[in-house]
Amino acid sequence: MAMLEVRGLSKHFGGLVANDDISFNVEPRQIVGLIGPNGAGKSTLFDLLTGFYVADSGDVHFQGRSLRGLRPDQINRLGIGRTFQKLKPFHGMSVEENVMVGVLQHTANLRAARARALEALYFVGLLEKRRASAYMLSTGQRKRLELARAIATQPRLLLMDEVTGGVDQRSLPGLIELVNRLKQQGMTMIIIEHNMQVLMSLADRIVALHLGRKIAEGTPEAIQSDRNVIESYLGLAYA
Repeated sequence: MAMLEVRGLSKHFGGLVANDDISFNVEPRQIVGLIGPNGAGKSTLFDLLTGFYVADSGDVHFQGRSLRGLRPDQINRLGIGRTFQKLKPFHGMSVEENVMVGVLQHTANLRAARARALEALYFVGLLEKRRASAYMLSTGQRKRLELARAIATQPRLLLMDEVTGGVDQRSLPGLIELVNRLKQQGMTMIIIEHNMQVLMSLADRIVALHLGRKIAEGTPEAIQSDRNVIESYLGLAYA
């Protein structure tokens, strides 16, 4: 059974079609890449999968259970974690406290929440920054904090929105290595990423969106030679 089943998912904002009849599956331990130009509907799809928006039609099943009508916190407790494209840590809190916020959805025990937060910070390489203000972190470090907040909730499925977006070249290899370590540990992931070289090395399958619609789905090799994807997103130079 697929871990995640997306069936006919649609969302409109007035006359704007953000997502239109999108369907695909995600198998356990699989990494699915989600690509498309700006405005293709990628982040909106993440918002639908995690309960920030309610779909106009269609449904999402996670491990056989419908997510329709569930709040984001309920979906997170079922085992779906997410990072965000726009990094907005709680600036009045330390790095450690930022991670603990998410964990406290799963346990009321502060000692257990702190232990899990420190474990996540160790994984992403921010343990030495645990007492620092999140406001003082660089963009690359905030990306790591965002990942720590997500994995501290111990998700079975992790949605990652632009893993490498906005980071400098020095931070890039470290972030890719973290995603590779999660892959080696068997984490199931859906990744939005504009760096095609990165995505091609990580993804087992890729779903391409354009103007809110799915235009292609397949292996990385098939996607990078797909005519619709080349014309709408990759460009002839890439091909």
